[in-house]
Amino acid sequence: MNDASRYEVAVALPVRGTFTYSGPPSAPCAPEIGMRVVVPFGRRPATGYILGPATDTREDILPIQAVVDTTPIFPPSLVPFFRWLSVYYLYPIGEVIQAGLPGCIDAGIAWYYHITEAGLQALAEGGLKENHRTALQALASGKTERSKRTAGMKGRAGSKGVSAAVLNGLIRKGYALREYRLEKDRVRHLTETVVRLSSDHAPGTDGASSPELHKIMETVARYGEMPLRMLKKEAAGATPARIRKLVDQRWLELDKRIVYRDPFGEMIDPEPLPNLTEEQRIATRMLSAAIGNGYEGFLLNGVTGSGKTEVYLHACRMAVAKNMDVLVLVPEIALISQIERAFRARFGNRIAVIHSGLSEGKRFDEWHRILHKEVHIVIGTRSAIFAPLERIGLIIVDEEHDTSFKQESGLRYHARDMAMVRAKLCNAVVLLGSATPSIQSFYNLSIGKLRQIRMQNRVEDRPLPAIEVVDLSVRRDTRGTERFITPELHQAMVETLDRGEQVLLFLNRRGFAALPVCAHCGLVLRCRNCDISLTYHQQEDTYRCHYCGYAIDGSSPCPACGSPKIKRLGIGTEKVEATVKGLFPAARLARMDRDAIRGKHTLLNLLKDLRNRKIDILIGTQMVTKGHDFPYITLVGILLADQSLHFPDFRAAERTFQIISQVAGRAGRGEQPGRVIVQTYTPRHFSVVSAIAGDYEGFYWKEISYRKRLSYPPFSSMAQMLVHSKDPRRAKDHAEALGQILHHNRTSAEMRQILVMGPIQAFVAKLINQHRWQLLLKSKNRRALHDFLERTMFENPGMFHPKQIGVAIDIDPVFMM
Repeated sequence: MNDASRYEVAVALPVRGTFTYSGPPSAPCAPEIGMRVVVPFGRRPATGYILGPATDTREDILPIQAVVDTTPIFPPSLVPFFRWLSVYYLYPIGEVIQAGLPGCIDAGIAWYYHITEAGLQALAEGGLKENHRTALQALASGKTERSKRTAGMKGRAGSKGVSAAVLNGLIRKGYALREYRLEKDRVRHLTETVVRLSSDHAPGTDGASSPELHKIMETVARYGEMPLRMLKKEAAGATPARIRKLVDQRWLELDKRIVYRDPFGEMIDPEPLPNLTEEQRIATRMLSAAIGNGYEGFLLNGVTGSGKTEVYLHACRMAVAKNMDVLVLVPEIALISQIERAFRARFGNRIAVIHSGLSEGKRFDEWHRILHKEVHIVIGTRSAIFAPLERIGLIIVDEEHDTSFKQESGLRYHARDMAMVRAKLCNAVVLLGSATPSIQSFYNLSIGKLRQIRMQNRVEDRPLPAIEVVDLSVRRDTRGTERFITPELHQAMVETLDRGEQVLLFLNRRGFAALPVCAHCGLVLRCRNCDISLTYHQQEDTYRCHYCGYAIDGSSPCPACGSPKIKRLGIGTEKVEATVKGLFPAARLARMDRDAIRGKHTLLNLLKDLRNRKIDILIGTQMVTKGHDFPYITLVGILLADQSLHFPDFRAAERTFQIISQVAGRAGRGEQPGRVIVQTYTPRHFSVVSAIAGDYEGFYWKEISYRKRLSYPPFSSMAQMLVHSKDPRRAKDHAEALGQILHHNRTSAEMRQILVMGPIQAFVAKLINQHRWQLLLKSKNRRALHDFLERTMFENPGMFHPKQIGVAIDIDPVFMM
């Protein structure tokens, strides 16, 4: 391509489609697919991404103003995937690309604000509005400029508390000026100086005129190439002056090389290949025959403890042997450490990891290691679906049923579904693994979209745990500890601990008490930012909101009547921990929830203590269900098994079945048999009965018939529109106006095909100071629903990007709260 070429550019702004620009008048290199550029867009420059050559032949094509990168930041193979995402999720393609890139790759346009002479004079004279005075003082105080990235690019923010609207108002008054600048990524490669023998150096000669110089040359010759810092330690007398002398005499060469930040931390020793079970051998043979022969989808449906991870490892080895790349997705960071350890023991450092728990620098380095083909295997959470791999032969989605694969803000994609799409675009194999497959995936199996790999037995023929049910409905009037540690569970814990084995207690609610109520007037203590009750956390003595983080002191009186008497009702993992400490004072306890696990190292230490039997009783939330292997846990107590049944969501039964089955599967994974006690108020609900019996197919056929009768997914497609604003009236009015358009914009055919429900207030009506309304659209014809939404957005652009109101469209919503 030359400067006269035309390029298709996706602009990182909320605009439809792509745009055509001609080559830059002058640039160090011609733009390539995957590079960032600066382009004129309306009254300002914008950041864009080169998608390829353009076919637009118009004369009035504006030129690219600048090329940001010297090499592409994503490969051409990702472009079709970005296009697919944009169309399916009705999301601007430039913002799709921006969402797919690591946040630390954020070079782009920034605008800088400067105070003018008129602004200085106005500041001196006074009489300004408070917000104008604050902004001008910030601009005039030493740092004479403030910047803010455009196009949603994350960068240096403006003055604290100063909005762009205020700064723009100052510009209109002539009190400030704005200029645009191109800024580089916040994070860059680390480099180090390396030293090697000069290419002019002849064998047998070293040019050393002193023992010290001879020692330097000898050390470099022994390593061939080595970091300069290492040479200074290895060779006595390797001073900067002596090294410089050898460089000047052309006996040594100095160079710079990129140094990647280590994302792993600790070394992992290689492990021998275990003997496969017959079911594992069948699974690996099926995958071996498929890898490298085009697209095919598999559902690995294996009971807990059946060795699915070993199948993943063997499948990866097959793909890598065929010179193909592998992408492994796991639902949460908490599970990364375990699967990363297994893969590193087998593949060493030939893997990269991508997740939000890494520092920006490490994420930057991992992205570039993948981009430069230095690794064959990428392991990560949902955002790793965008990893810049070019030769994908296999995509693995572990715990595919997990709702954590759904992104709940911005580009609201589902990583499991997108794994299938990316595999199809790459002619790769996709392997979905779960002991409790999602209804969607099992339905895809029934209609031939996936092939099943069944693993019904645990490794080494270990038995599945024995499951007992405790009916809490007959104990409704029970008070005290026995409300949640029943006599049956207590006795089982005593017996287990006496045998020197470990206990797991599961409750999917963190904190100490979930419902603080004033004993005098009955007011529930609620978050000031969200329509939700606060949760009391005993360890830090605070009432905290689990949505926005708002907190008040634990000694706070009732805000309505001032009474200091607050009843702390309900239970959470902290209360369970305190109770168990009282019942078993000699036992060693640990808690595994988002409050106790603050980082990767905390989790690793906890898992290590479990393996080393330094913990007797583990108390945890859903975090413990994420595929962890606890070989010495023989008793699992599920305290409130039906808690998830009571959410206003058609997937409530599915989640309940999955949680009970997954938690029960933590028991008896070692040499000793396991036992599970399920405490529930609804022991006869089909999801609870099926989970206790280990009958997935029985549960599936009951659930799928219910969904078919009510036309819920997978028998229909759904889209949710969420309207939110700080102003409750504005949110309500806009939702009602949007509802009118959606109801009346349908053609007669669409009225028969598409059901529009709402608007109604969201179940959580206020969240992080945003008042929320929602509409729900449902249709058996996915194409008709997409076409209707796309046409409505095109004809009413102002309704979907209004000022001071947010409108989010969620295709295939998972959470509708």
